[in-house]
Amino acid sequence: MTKEGSTLRVLALMEATTVGGPAKNLIEFCRRARTLDPLPDGSPAFEISIATFHRDPSASHNSNNGDGLPHSTASEAPNQFVAAARAAGITVDVIPERFRFDPRVVGALRSLVERRAPDIIESHQIKSHFLVKLAGLWRERPWIAFHHGYTETDLKMQLYNRLNRWSLPACHRVVTVCEAFTRQLTREGVRPERISVRHNSIRPDAFARAAGDDARALRARHGVADGERAILAVGRLSREKGHADLVSALGELWRARPDVNFKLLVVGEGPERSRVERAAEEEGIAERVVFVGHVGDVRPYYAAADVLALPSHSEGSPNVLLETMAAGVPAVATAVGGVPEIATDGKTALLVPPRDPAAMAGALARVLTDARLAEELAANATRLVSAGYSPEAYARALFGIYRDLVRERQTPGLA
Repeated sequence: MTKEGSTLRVLALMEATTVGGPAKNLIEFCRRARTLDPLPDGSPAFEISIATFHRDPSASHNSNNGDGLPHSTASEAPNQFVAAARAAGITVDVIPERFRFDPRVVGALRSLVERRAPDIIESHQIKSHFLVKLAGLWRERPWIAFHHGYTETDLKMQLYNRLNRWSLPACHRVVTVCEAFTRQLTREGVRPERISVRHNSIRPDAFARAAGDDARALRARHGVADGERAILAVGRLSREKGHADLVSALGELWRARPDVNFKLLVVGEGPERSRVERAAEEEGIAERVVFVGHVGDVRPYYAAADVLALPSHSEGSPNVLLETMAAGVPAVATAVGGVPEIATDGKTALLVPPRDPAAMAGALARVLTDARLAEELAANATRLVSAGYSPEAYARALFGIYRDLVRERQTPGLA
């Protein structure tokens, strides 16, 4: 265990293959952690490495370097997440697994923890929480779980969510992304004094508007004609993201305001795509909806958009909203989860009730027909994000939580 004034070592456990919201936040946090004030002897105050999983039915734990990890994982990047993390200079260990809950992963994880000897283990997502609890690592080292919220799109996900309700009450701290999740976690057995709320952070300069010519070229490529307004939706096509509601809203907008000529650009993929496509056909607006698919870098789409629509049924601290605000694009969003904790209705965004297509249609019409309102929303939002959601402030806040937890666990009677 670390001593006061020595480098604090953290092992972050996350299952990811792409660089989605939680993965993006973790990589950015690791970058910022390296910039925190060094110790008097020049050594870093904070070191973090990542452990993740790679599913391969032929994976074997027999040929390894003594910690349950095959030799090949030291250099090979099996997916986008590992490649991005290593490109950022982060140490990543890849634990092989034959299937989703391969029991041999527990032994490999314990071996890795013994070798890395972290002062703190942090876990992200349901599977990682479950493995820390199952392996008994929470009895040996301070454990911080990052709770990003629940999804309940199908029976499988509902069963996975139940694993969280078994795992999280055992952890020493839970960091969640909004006050709404705090209340939920408390109902499920997590002690309220162990919960901290930290909204996601963002680098505003990374989402500055692209050059006009680039935006025009992107709009043209997706069939957005001169005079058409581009409505952008970014996110996984899953039930809780509310894309079908958005399509219903745009059907209402098209019928009520034929003077508002628009095209919807849907950036993302997921199991709801066919349902959303059918909804567009039924609303008679299929020609006005473009399914872009998964995009590695969504920033050019912010530059090409006139407004972002976020129709979610549930959210935590949505990166897409922060990115939109940083990019200077007005947003219409449902007032769910942490959204109202970030945006103020009528000042930095227009907020509407979830599952209310008429309200969404009305708000989109206001933004698309009132240039002054759109400009004010965008300008206010950009100032808010620049002032209050910096990655450095986020990293320092987490570092304080980590130091407090280590100190508490080392003090008899406080653990």
